[in-house]
Amino acid sequence: MLQAMTVQVSQRGVLTLPKELRDAYHLKTGDDLTLIDLGGVFVLSPRRSHIDALAAQITEALTAQGETLESMLRALREERERYGDR
Repeated sequence: MLQAMTVQVSQRGVLTLPKELRDAYHLKTGDDLTLIDLGGVFVLSPRRSHIDALAAQITEALTAQGETLESMLRALREERERYGDR
């Protein structure tokens, strides 16, 4: 379903999604949506963002390997220096 729909921002910043979309995606009062700002283009998704969960998994994996924030920053500086030598 690729079609443009117009919504209006109310005085308090509230958007009302058209009933057609709410019904199509089974959205109910109180459901959370993910809003991503792509430089002025807004993407509104009924799916939850997985970014925080992925970041937590990466952190857990690196911590289990003995990595710390300091060790990762040191590795980043070393890589940047190596690229600067090219």
